Amino acid sequence: MSLRAGNYPGGVSTETQAKADRDAPTTGDRLVRVGVVVFFVGALATLVTVAPLFLHTAPFPSVAYLVCMLMGVGFLIAGAGVLRTIAEQRRQARA
Repeated sequence: MSLRAGNYPGGVSTETQAKADRDAPTTGDRLVRVGVVVFFVGALATLVTVAPLFLHTAPFPSVAYLVCMLMGVGFLIAGAGVLRTIAEQRRQARA
């Protein structure tokens, strides 16, 4: 099905600038990327912290367990990025 006037419920734009503006990374996209990195650092810290429990060695100090909290922080940052992207897209749709 081709998109042309008459069979598409919205306006169809063929401007390349509009597409380039949509594809440019926004603040929300950057927050999602940072959140993913922070999440994976926390996940790696969790694996490293839990390993001594299975290897029957001395556990890490309490600070190591606090680094594991980065998983939750990263998840919240990424979630904030998603919500920010949604808000930007709604603003653009209204304009």
